[in-house]
Amino acid sequence: MEYLFIALSSYLLGSIPFGFLLTKIFLKKDIRDIGSGNIGATNALRTGNKPLGYATLVLDIAKAVLPVLYVKFNYPDYVFIASLSAFLGHVFPIWLKFKGGKGVATYVGILFSINLILGLIFIISWGVTFLVSKYSSLSSLIASLVVALYLIFFDNYDAIFFIIMFVLIFYTHRENVKRLKNKEETKTKIY
Repeated sequence: MEYLFIALSSYLLGSIPFGFLLTKIFLKKDIRDIGSGNIGATNALRTGNKPLGYATLVLDIAKAVLPVLYVKFNYPDYVFIASLSAFLGHVFPIWLKFKGGKGVATYVGILFSINLILGLIFIISWGVTFLVSKYSSLSSLIASLVVALYLIFFDNYDAIFFIIMFVLIFYTHRENVKRLKNKEETKTKIY
C-alpha cells in the first residue's frame, strides 16, 4: 500500500504543469501554441520571457526533488518508484490530457536527489555538449547517456534504472532526433 501512495503522490506532484501555468498567468498565453508546443523549460524560454523560462526550469526540477528526497529519507526502498512516477507525471500529466514535457528538468531533480555526483555529471555533460552544439535536445540526450554509461562502468547496481531513464528521454525526444538527423533542429538561446 505504501508504494501505491508514493507512486501516486509523486506522479501528481510531477504532473503540475508549471510551464503551462506560468505562461497562462503572466503572459495570458497557452505555451502549447508557442514554439515546439511543449510545456517544459526550453519552450518556456522561447516565449521571450527569460525569467519565466528559468522559473519553469527551477519549478520542474523542484517537483521531482520534493517527492524523491522525502522518499529517499523515509522509504529508501521506494526511491526509484518515486523518481519514475514524478518523471512520468511531467511527461504524461493528467491535467493536460497526458501531453506534457520531455522530462529533462524533472530528471535533473531526480539525479541531484538520488546522488549529487550524478547530477553534476549530467550538468557538466549537458553544458559541454551545449557549448559545442547549441542544441538543448542533443545536450539532454548525451548527458542522459553519459549518466547511464557512468553507472554501467562504475556502479552497475543502479545502472538499469538510469538506462530505462535514458530510453524514456530518448523516446520523449524522438521528434528532436529526427530534426537533428535532418539538420532542422532549432538552436536554443539560454541567456
